[in-house]
Order: sequence, then C-alpha cells, then structure tokens
Amino acid sequence: MQLLERLLLAAEEGDRTGYTIEVLVLESLVHQTRGDVTAALVLLERALTLAEPEGYVRIFVDEGPPMAALLEAAAKRQIVPDYARQLLAAFGQAEDRTPVKQVLIEPLSERELDVLRLLGTDLDGPEIARHLMVSLSTLRTHTRNIYSKLGVNNRRAAVRRAAELALS
Repeated sequence: MQLLERLLLAAEEGDRTGYTIEVLVLESLVHQTRGDVTAALVLLERALTLAEPEGYVRIFVDEGPPMAALLEAAAKRQIVPDYARQLLAAFGQAEDRTPVKQVLIEPLSERELDVLRLLGTDLDGPEIARHLMVSLSTLRTHTRNIYSKLGVNNRRAAVRRAAELALS
C-alpha cells in the first residue's frame, strides 16, 4: 500500500491522469481484498470521476471480476452510476443491461468503421485504399487495429464479428 501511495503522489505531481487512475484502481482493489469496501469505493469514485471525461475503459476491465464486483457496488450506491454501468457493459455484466453503443473494450473509430464496412465487400486492399483515398500502409494499420479490437485475425472473421456486434 505504501508503494501505491508513493506512486499515486508521483502520478498526481506529474499531472499524469492515466497513471493516477491506474493507481487508484489498484488501491481500490487492495482495499476490497482486505474487506474494506467503503474505502475501495471512495478510491474507485475518484478513479471513475477522472476516467469518465476521457472514456477510459480498459484500465477497469483488465482487472477482471473483482473490479466488476466493485463497479456493481458503485452503481448500486449511485457512485458515478452511468459510467459504472457503461463499464459493466464492457464486462458483459451490466446490472440493468442498458444498451451501449459499442460493447468493445476499445471502440472502433469512425475511420475504422469505414474500413470495416468495405472489408465486407469484394474490394481488395488496394481498391479499398483508393476508395478511402489513403495509402495502402494506412489501410493496413486500420485493418490491424480493427482485428485487434475485435479479437480476430482475418477479414472474414472481422466482418462476422462486426455483424454479431451490429457494428456495420
């Protein structure tokens, strides 16, 4: 805990919001493990308040079921409830199952959605690049990002996953 407190102080002094959020998340999990849910929720509320404007998701979701349990407790206690529910939806465990625009940990950008739509056509890579007026290298970068975000490794699987998620 002492190390986390020093890391938090350094992150705050360096105005490093992402690291501040990470440390707050870890501290909240330590308190939860120790059985002090109240302290855990105080730290989590601070992390959620910092994270919401920037839309951080992965920092929370990567912590797995213990974080999901904390987020459920936060939502029930009206601690940044809308954002807590949005994060729970990313876990696939939303309490009220309110629909979220995209249920991906990291949503696709508008340009990636454009590329994804064209991946479902008969156009090959160079034709898609010409259609979007980007270089083939840029198209490959977008495609690689899409595959990573959707958890797939080929064009056909990306199109199928997008259909499952109603992205295209």
